[in-house]
Amino acid sequence: MIVPVILSGGAGTRLWPISRLRSPKQLASLIGTETLIQATARRVSELEDVDNPIVVCNEQHVQEIGEQLAPLGVSPRFIVEPVGRNTAPAAAAAALAAGRAALLLILPSDHIIADTSALFRAIGIAAEFAASGHLVTFGVVPDRPETGYGYIRKGAEVGLAFHIDRFVEKPDAETAETYLEQGDYLWNSGMFLFRADAYLEALERHAPEMAKALASTINASSVQENVLRLDPDAFAACPSDSIDYAVMERADNGIVVPLDAGWSDVGSWDALWELSEKDADGNSTSGDVMLEGAKRSIVRGKDRLVVVMGLEDAIVIETDDAVLVATKERAQDVKKIVDRLRAAGRPEV
Repeated sequence: MIVPVILSGGAGTRLWPISRLRSPKQLASLIGTETLIQATARRVSELEDVDNPIVVCNEQHVQEIGEQLAPLGVSPRFIVEPVGRNTAPAAAAAALAAGRAALLLILPSDHIIADTSALFRAIGIAAEFAASGHLVTFGVVPDRPETGYGYIRKGAEVGLAFHIDRFVEKPDAETAETYLEQGDYLWNSGMFLFRADAYLEALERHAPEMAKALASTINASSVQENVLRLDPDAFAACPSDSIDYAVMERADNGIVVPLDAGWSDVGSWDALWELSEKDADGNSTSGDVMLEGAKRSIVRGKDRLVVVMGLEDAIVIETDDAVLVATKERAQDVKKIVDRLRAAGRPEV
């Protein structure tokens, strides 16, 4: 049986000012009426032979996530992190909580996948490898030279998957174009499937300090109903690292399964524009918006009328306490503004 593990610890800083620390993007309805975490939970609930998910999040989001998933008939177990320690400790905590024989499907809470059938086929392929002890990740088949994602280079073909040759950091535009032309690079999706014991053994081998800290954390932690709250002191001593860096880049039993399913991590405003419905001039709007001569822009209003005149390829986002105006080509730089707000101690972060 597959145990989905939904990671909901991120803040989605490049989608500020809609996505905040208190109300991150996974809890918002960015496409359609469902929130991103609702869409994620609904998708995996439709898998065959699947258990209720484990949701890893922080304390302030437990109640809201529970309330959002209840109408879907999903009753998650929660693992509550007192501090963020990236994805590798979160997956290890889930592995220890689920039991060493569990087959864990690790999923970020904030991705969009248009073709559920293609996703399920990829999961079926991955499950066969994972059941035999492999550590499997999903590599998205690229359709453009993207500089906002890391890449995985395919190694030798094995069945309908590939050994992992290497992981590659986010490239510049010229390098990304080369990757697309070569055809042997996939986008790193941040999704994984593996047996709990295989992951824990790899963690003990490649990141022993983290494995030791997580074991101590679980022993010191408390469970109340369906919520495992990680001990703050023990978890604070755990190193912070991603699954990629801590395990996958060092393991010799890694497998990548290609995924061609209309995937997006909705990581920025230009990415959301790409996914959204648009008018005849290529504009995506939400809220009380009036346009005059605007083209290929994304405009969202919340509390008041927003008028945009003559702008092209623009981002205009209005909230109750902040307004963002930017060009789409600078969409990745919104994170820099969030970093400045955080450094200044501004409440808008």
